[in-house]
Parts: sequence; C-alpha cells; structure tokens
Amino acid sequence: MSGTFVAVVGPSGVGKDSLIGFAKQHLEGTDRVVFVRRVVTREADGGSEDHDSMDVAEFEKAERSGAFALNWDAHGLRYGLPVSLENDLVEGRVVVANLSRGVIPALLERYPTAVVVAVTAEREVIAERLANRGRETPETIARRLQRSVVDRLPASTVTVDNSGDLAVAGTQFMRLLEDAARLVERA
Repeated sequence: MSGTFVAVVGPSGVGKDSLIGFAKQHLEGTDRVVFVRRVVTREADGGSEDHDSMDVAEFEKAERSGAFALNWDAHGLRYGLPVSLENDLVEGRVVVANLSRGVIPALLERYPTAVVVAVTAEREVIAERLANRGRETPETIARRLQRSVVDRLPASTVTVDNSGDLAVAGTQFMRLLEDAARLVERA
C-alpha cells in the first residue's frame, strides 16, 4: 500500500471531529485525501459525528464477514472502519479517520507507517464542549475529566492543541495532511 493512514485520537471533547471537518471542508475537491466515515452502533442524530449506523447484530455480522479494517468498543458502543479504505491506500491516498487510542496497537500492526495525530485541549475547554453537547450529565463529565488514560502512542505522534480558535488548530492539521499527500506523491 503506497498511501498513508492518518489516525486522529484524543479524549472526547478535544474537537477531533471539528478538526477533521475543518480539513475536509478546506481540502474538498482534492482526491489525494480521503476522510473515512465510521460505522457506529448509534443512530445518527445531527449532534454527533457524521457516521453510518448499524445495530449491534448487524455490526457483529459485518465484523465476522471481514467488513472492517479496524473495529473497537468504547463507551458502550461499537465502532468500525470499513475495509474499503484499503482501496484508497493502494491508490496512494492519505486516509484520515477518528480512532480510539486503544486501537492504536492494532492500527500500527496493520498499517506500520500510519501517522498518529493526538488532539489535546485544556480541561476547562473540554468540560465546556462536553456540556454543550448535551449528551452527558455534569457528573458524567466530571468522571470523564478525572479518568486517567494511559496512552500507548508511538514516539512519532504529532500533537495538535485545539484549545483555542479552530482555524489555528485546523490549519495546522490541514497542513499536516497536505504534507503527507506530497510525501505519498513522491514515493
């Protein structure tokens, strides 16, 4: 595979989907960068990421049939990335997806040259974003903020701080994707 997989990771509320959306909007029209739609066992509601929905039984059937390049469980939901993303990698494209930090070892086993982008934000910013989503109680948000997750991220991980204006972090992320696309073209 001559393309590059770019995995976007970070805790809920750091703005991963916003960064991906910013880059997608600004890179629209290029065929060098592809944004993967995740499959989630949650109905699309307009307030969450744009994703394809499956119920648990459909998801398990798809998983058994090899429909996912990667899949994982988080927060009572199942997530999967369609195996069709490998067609884009074979074609030499940069493939971008929002992943759980816990699936990074499987990602790197399957795609050893993947680039991991860890999105961060200040605690107060995360708390405000989670509250504004309206999907969690103040107690749930407090537990999320207290939770300590040991990241097993590669030393080459790129960090993007999304605490401030989305245009700043979004431009940084978009430039990273453009650089990755240029490197793929040269290879």
